[in-house]
Amino acid sequence: MLIDPGTMLALANHRRRELIAEADRERLLTSARRARLARNALAVRGQPDGTLTSCEPSAAVPAQ
Repeated sequence: MLIDPGTMLALANHRRRELIAEADRERLLTSARRARLARNALAVRGQPDGTLTSCEPSAAVPAQ
């Protein structure tokens, strides 16, 4: 079966664009995942969100 060289080139270019788009999506998803994990890590290290804190203010008792 003979295929026109122009058609083969168009198919190759189309496939290449698909692979590039897929790689871009992976990079974007990875970046979003890392940002979300970093944001969650900061919330854990900092002050509790508020769902776990008590309503009463805490007072430090001096050591005796």
